[in-house]
Amino acid sequence: MAKRKVPSINGSSSADIAFMLLIFFLVTSSMGSDKGLPRQLPPAVPPDQDVSIDIKKRNMLRVLVNTAGDIICNGEEVTLVQLKNKVKEFVLNENNDPDLPELEEIDIPLIGKVAVTKYHVVSLTNVVDTKYHDYIAVQNEIARAYRELRDDYAMRKWGKKMEELSQEQQEALIDLYPQKISEANPKEYGKK
Repeated sequence: MAKRKVPSINGSSSADIAFMLLIFFLVTSSMGSDKGLPRQLPPAVPPDQDVSIDIKKRNMLRVLVNTAGDIICNGEEVTLVQLKNKVKEFVLNENNDPDLPELEEIDIPLIGKVAVTKYHVVSLTNVVDTKYHDYIAVQNEIARAYRELRDDYAMRKWGKKMEELSQEQQEALIDLYPQKISEANPKEYGKK
């Protein structure tokens, strides 16, 4: 009796099945990324409205990040920690220094009348070739300065950090120390 040849499994559709499984898992799996900087953009300005704003020199802290990752703050090279401290000093202006932002007394709910640097702005500029890592590190330090100011005040006033406070208390702290960061377009230095 002759042996019959055992038929092989048809593998022509195996690649199709594998591809469909791959697509299924790519579509159904979540690839969340918690990286980034949460920012609230200003409202859109109507096209017929002038958007230029005059800011007094004393009310602006100029921060530049260059190609080498150096941080220049108002013409002086600083480290990340020094930058954070300079931002805090700039926003507070505790001694009403004429070289720091103007103080104006305002009434904030839950806090009362307090002198704040209402018109301060931290202007962040970078060179086109600035490394993303360096730029984000500077952004984080500026944001950390504001967080520390708010946390310090919250601890003095209510004995808790800002994140532990009620929504109304958090809003009062944001009114006390509003995060005002202006990001200028990257510049190309040394090119004609």
